Formats: sequence, structure tokens, C-alpha cells
Amino acid sequence: MTTASDPTQPAVTAAEPPAEPRQLPVTDLSLVVLIGTSGSGKSSFARKHFAPTQVISSDYCRGLVADDENDQSASADAFELLHHIVGKRLAAGRLTVVDATNVQPDSRKQLIALARAHDVLPIAVVLDVPPGVCAERNRSRPDRDFGAHVIQRQNRELRRSLGALEREGFRKVHHLRGAAQVAAAEIVLEKRWNDLRELTGPFDIVGDIHGCRSELETLLHRLGYRITRDEHGRAVDAAHPEGRTAVFVGDLVDRGPDTPGVLRLVMGMVAAGHALCVPGNHENKLGRALGGRQVTVAHGLQESLDQLAAEPEEFRTEVQTFMRGLVSHYLLDGGKLVVCHAGLPERYHGRNSGRVRSHALYGDTTGETDEFGLPVRYPWAEEYRGKALVVYGHTPVPVASFLNNTICLDTGCVFGGNLTALRYPERELVGVPAEKEWYAPVRPLISDAPGAREGRPLDLADVAGRRVVETSLAGRVAVREENAAAALEVMSRFALDPRLLAYLPPTMAPSATSRRPGHLEHPEEAFFAYRADGVQQVVCEEKHMGSRAVLLVARDEQALERRFGLAGPGAIWTRTGRAFLGDAALTEALLARVRAAAERAGLFTELATDWLLLDAELLPWSLKAVELLRRQYAAVGAAARSALPEVLAALERTAARGIEGLTELTERHRRRAADADAFSAAYRRYCWPTEGLRGIRLAPFQVLAAEGANLAVRPHDEHLGWLDRLVVADEAWVREQQEPARPGAGQPEAVQPEAVQPSTGQQPSQQHPDVEPLLRATGRLVVDTADEASIAAGIAWWEELTAVGGEGMVVKPLASLVRGTSGEGRPGGLVQPGLKVRGREYLRLIYGPDYTEHLDTLRRRALGHKRSLALREYALGLEALDRLAAGEPLWRVHEPVFAVLALESEPVDPRL
Repeated sequence: MTTASDPTQPAVTAAEPPAEPRQLPVTDLSLVVLIGTSGSGKSSFARKHFAPTQVISSDYCRGLVADDENDQSASADAFELLHHIVGKRLAAGRLTVVDATNVQPDSRKQLIALARAHDVLPIAVVLDVPPGVCAERNRSRPDRDFGAHVIQRQNRELRRSLGALEREGFRKVHHLRGAAQVAAAEIVLEKRWNDLRELTGPFDIVGDIHGCRSELETLLHRLGYRITRDEHGRAVDAAHPEGRTAVFVGDLVDRGPDTPGVLRLVMGMVAAGHALCVPGNHENKLGRALGGRQVTVAHGLQESLDQLAAEPEEFRTEVQTFMRGLVSHYLLDGGKLVVCHAGLPERYHGRNSGRVRSHALYGDTTGETDEFGLPVRYPWAEEYRGKALVVYGHTPVPVASFLNNTICLDTGCVFGGNLTALRYPERELVGVPAEKEWYAPVRPLISDAPGAREGRPLDLADVAGRRVVETSLAGRVAVREENAAAALEVMSRFALDPRLLAYLPPTMAPSATSRRPGHLEHPEEAFFAYRADGVQQVVCEEKHMGSRAVLLVARDEQALERRFGLAGPGAIWTRTGRAFLGDAALTEALLARVRAAAERAGLFTELATDWLLLDAELLPWSLKAVELLRRQYAAVGAAARSALPEVLAALERTAARGIEGLTELTERHRRRAADADAFSAAYRRYCWPTEGLRGIRLAPFQVLAAEGANLAVRPHDEHLGWLDRLVVADEAWVREQQEPARPGAGQPEAVQPEAVQPSTGQQPSQQHPDVEPLLRATGRLVVDTADEASIAAGIAWWEELTAVGGEGMVVKPLASLVRGTSGEGRPGGLVQPGLKVRGREYLRLIYGPDYTEHLDTLRRRALGHKRSLALREYALGLEALDRLAAGEPLWRVHEPVFAVLALESEPVDPRL
């Protein structure tokens, strides 16, 4: 007989005394499986202890699919739905409770499989209530009209299951015996051991140490820690005066000279609350060996065993206890930081399972071995897109670098490399060199392959076949297989060393076709387009008729070695990545002039960099395109000048004989002759002889990047200001070479007072009256697209430029990187970074001498594909610069650079 009158509350038998309160620990991210016969009070228990959204009831799911919670014929569909909901909640990291009888092993098996699939702990809560109590409760509920035999059968199945729950895979089993214990139970949520999100740092995360105790002490000292020593002078603790916490990524032991010293120091720091530590695979193996387990003694384990054998037994016991207590990984700083040994994909963050621990300790492999017999690691970091920064070690790399918000800090100290730490949240790397090579690596720490010094050399698989490159500005940009093949041909046969090739310029879209009489392109279309995109201020930049050139200018010979792994003065390359000048001496001379101007103008100092990446035009056009001029432009002009005078002479002789009807034909040929003369005059304006640097002009218009900075997103007026200083510095140097030396003469007036003078050896030491300026300023005009007078001034400036033979101008948003309000394509999409507006005469070179006769046809040109291509290449170019600025490895920078070259082979009208 029961004492409970409320059928919704757990009943207590009269013979059953009240139970003492009992706390049931439940992990905050787990799958709680309630197990009990019908009427045992599972639903009441769930309502009492868990939020309604956390409980997934089989009865409720049955009601969803059948409109009747007791329709047993709908059970299969109901449990399919229940498992689906449970899976979705676990995938989202939500505590989930399953309210069903779950007395049969098969039903529990599916739930345990779900928990394992999502790497959470399955926890069983058994409500073991006597069958009589359950039957009495069911009799009081009109919707439970099944017989007592059902409860008896369920109870028999429950009894058979009780001893097998842990073997089935439940990590915790809470067995509540009787209704009194059920009523007195209290659920206590426990944090996961790996959840330290409340700790916000700051942290100093230290890479793999491998017994290098001396280097560890040096690194801690450099990080600002004060080391405490015992009476024997051994380091036993280290604390930071500003309260920073050290975090060790594992592999403290093996290979190195002093594993006990490293353990004594790290264990002391952890015990004092000054450090955290996660286990490495070497700790895992050493711990098993110390515990008497059978392990293969290799990879430096013997060194640790020998060194520890000389230590007291109590120290070895402390080491074993310490290693057993290490947690696979930690979530820190509100989940924004994850520290583990071998790396961890986002789906494993904060999860608990053997699979998670295994990945955190060993990483994942492809199943292959390399030429040194070592396993090939699966490149999980290349696919990582998580919000948390993952800091790890395990696989030694020559240089620590960020990749997709991950960083490996194992820089091979024991192999003669460095011991590296990451200051967090500053994201600052601090390292100390190894005192010697303590252990010879099986695989060399650094190879000669491009990118190998960053731990990941370039690979054909990075660029072959269809590729998709993720960009921050344009999402996923696809590269077709045939385009990748064309780019691979160019890149492998003609391009510069990929270590230097950090950027390729994007193509540029023309303005919309003009309807003005006699014009194919006109500035007003560009101004109106930007106004429609919500861009009020644009800058019109003079378009220099030369060849696009990218310059990597090094401040000294070692600057490129430090950043790009290849020593030298720098490089100059074309839009397709080829060396611009075939003469190495001429290239070095040009770079030396630019370097001297940058030094004198103070740009290296102001931008805190040892190198600069510049976007420019190199003039004259004939410097690179001389063969094109001979074969195409000169040939067309020569043929026209040869044929048309004779045609006109014949027409005039015919007309002189009194034959009528030839006036229109004669006039048309006169126009053609005039067009041919204009065509020849157009290309001749952009060609002149050069000798060495004499005659060469460089017109830089953008500072793309410097150490740690993508400058291409800065406003254009900033760029032009920097480059004006560069031009002024070069002109001042030229004047100094042309004038006799004047003892005691001050700094030239034209140079800004804060500019830095060129270093010794960066300019000739004697005066050269015939030295010419190399750098050319870019004319510009700012236009307000909302002001008609300003627009009119912009049009007049363009007309003035083109009237004297200028190519035209490029109209750009003054702010550089802009997202539109109406935009081309989707609202808020990227706005074109520039629209070229070419002059009427220059367009003869593009469309032919007599193109003005066919304007109606040319006005039907399709611009959509070109505009799309320009935006995609622009996004890829900025992505490359972002990765370069973030210090990402070469293959990551090279990926969008290669994609720009591949897109250049898309079928687009080359005249646009």
C-alpha cells in the first residue's frame, strides 16, 4: 500500500522508511539515460531535476508522430525521432536526458552509440521501484490501461540488466533502490575536467620540452617568471609577478638530458597553481612503463627511464600520480582557447571519450609512412575553421606559425631547434635556441623544399585539380581543373621562386559602356556606379601606360631570409609571376634605388618592417612588351601607312578622270588613314629607349604589405602620401648626385625633416650629373560622387589627361576596401576596388585604329564576367596578404596567389 495520493509524484510504501538525501553527480555535457519500468517515476524525476528542454520523452515523441502518446504501433517512428533529436542536442553540446523505460539492452545500445558518436559520457540513472508500487501508480492513470504482466516483464528485464550497465559502456551508474531513494535523490551537475573556461589568463603556453630543463628555465626567465629552487639548487616552482599562468602542451619527457628536472619544475608549478599541463604521447607511454605495463622502449624513452631510476622512489611515485591526473585538453578563456598536445578539431572541443583523448595525444594519421618511416599526419589544421585558437605541439616544425587559428609550438628544441612559447592573448611568440642538439632527429628538422622551414612544404596536391579557396571577403572561390592546369604550367616553368611570390595583382574591370557620342568609356559611368553602391568619395588616379609590376624590396640582404626563407635584395615580377627584368644586375640596381628612397623617406621605420611589397607600373611599355610592339602594333601601323596612301592616290586619280560616286569611299579611306596615324602615335607615346636605369620610370601607387600588416586595405590617400615621400626622396638623391658636394650642406629642402638618410652602400659615392629620377608620382583627384560640380571637375581632369596622350585614369573608392549598399550582385557585397576609364585615343590600341567606326557594335560588349573575375581575384589577393601578415606558412599564402593566376585563364574578352 502506498502513502502517496498524487499519482504524478513518486510514491513511498508504508514499509519503506524515508531515505537519506543522496547526491547524484552528472557531467554537465552528457547523455543521461533514465532506466525503469513504467510507473517508476521517470517523468516526474526528469521534471524535478532537469529543464523541460533537456528531457526527450519517448511518450512525447510518440505523441508527435501519432497524436497519441500511448499508441504502441508508432513506437518505431517515435524512437527514430527521439534518437534524431538526441543526436542534434549532443552535436550542439547540450545536456540531454532520455525519458523512456530503457530496460532492454538493445534500446540502451543505440543510446550509448549516440553518446560515443558525439564524444559525451553516457550516464545511467536506474529507478528501481518495486513492481507493486509501479502497478498502483499505473492504475491511477486512465491512459495506462495495460495489465500487470507488462510491469512484471519490464521488471525482469531490469533485473537482468543491473549487473551489465557498466560493461555496456555507461561511465556512471546511479542505482536508486526504492521510491524513497528516488524521492530523496538530488542531481548535482559537475563540470567536465577539461572545462576551465573561467580561467581567462593571461597565459604563456610552452611547446614540447623533451627533457631540456636548462632551456625551459631560460625561457621562463625570458617570459618574466621568477624561479624557486630547493636546498639542492633545483628548480621546483616558477611564478610570474603579474599573475600570468604557464600552460604546457605535453611531451615534457624523453630524449633530452634532464627529464626529472623538467618534471620537478613543471609539477611544482602545477601544484602551486602557477601552471597547467596537458599530457603528451611521451607522458602517456612513460606513465605506463613506470606502472609496469609492457611498452616498446623507443623514441627516447630509455633516457627517461635511466634518469628516473636515479631518483628516489617517492619522486617516481609522484611522477606517476601526476601523469595519471593529466587531462587530455583544456578549454580556457570562455572557450576561446584550446590547449592540447597533438591538435584537436572543433567537434572534439570539451568532449570526453577515448577517441578525443587519442586525438589529443597522438593526432590522426593517413595510414601512410614517409621516406623516414614515420607516420604521415593527417593535416587537420588545414581544414580547421573553429572560433577557438588551438595551441598544440607534437610534430616538430622549424618555425611556429599560425594556420587557420591554430599554432604548433613544437619547434624541435631537443633536436637543436628552439623552445617556443606563445603569450596569450597577445599572440606573441617568444623563443630560446637549444643549447645543442641533444637527440638526433630521424627526419631532418628543416629540408630544402620551399615552405619546409615552416613545417609544411609546397605540394602538388595543393594546386592540382579543381580547387576551392576560402576567403574572408568573398567566401569560397572555386578554381576549375583546366584553369589550375594552365596556371601550373606557367607557375612551374616561368614564375619566380614561390617563396617570394606573395601576391599577384587582380584584373581590373572597365567602367560601364558610355553612350556619349564618340566615346566607348567615360568617367561619369564610373562615378555613377560608385554612387549607386553608396560610395561618396572616390579617388581618380592617373593611369600610367606601362606594365604592372609588383616589387618586394628588402631593407637588407638578410630581411628576406628572415621572413621568406630566401636571401637577396628582393624581386620584381609581372602579373603572371615572371621576373620582370631578365637582367639580374638591372633588377638589383632598380631595387637599390627604391630601397634607398624608402630608407630616406623613413618608410621602413614608420611601418616597423624590414621589407615592403609595392604595386606599381614600370615604364616604358616597351621595356617588357617590345616584341608585342614589333609584331602587333608596329606591324599594323606600318601596313596601314604603306597601303592607305596608295589607295587614296588611286581614288584621287580616278576622281580626276571624271568618274563620279567615289566621294564617300575616298572620305572613308581618308578617315582610315588618319586613324592609322593616330594609332601609331598612340603606341609611340608609351615607348622610348632605355639603357640601364636611364629611361626607366617606376610609378608605385600602393604599398601592399609590410611585416605583420596587410596595408592594401588602408585608404588610398595614405598610400599616395607614403609614395609621394618615396618620390621626393628619390628626387632629392638625384639632385645630390647632379650637384657638386658642398661641405656642411644640410638636408635637401624637398625631403621631409623626419626622413632617414640612405645607409652606406645604398647609393653611388660619387656625383653623376647624368643620373635621372627613377620614381614617378601618380596624379590624383578626389571626387565627391554626390556633388555634380565635383563630378564635372573629375571629367575635366580625365579629358585633360587623355588630350595630351595619357592612357586615362582609374577610379577607386577612397576608403579602399568597401562593401556596397546596393552593390553588384547581392546587397552588401564587395564593391569593385577600381574601375578603369581609358582615353579615346588609347582605346585604338585595344580595339583597332578605326574602332570609332564601330561603336554601336562595341557598346554591346558584356562586362558581367569581367567584373565577377575582378572581384574574385581582388578577394584572393587580399586573402594572400592577410595570410602573409598573419605569418601563415608558405603553402597557405601561395594558395590564393596561385588561384589568381588560374582565374586569369578564364575565357574573358582580353580587350576589356
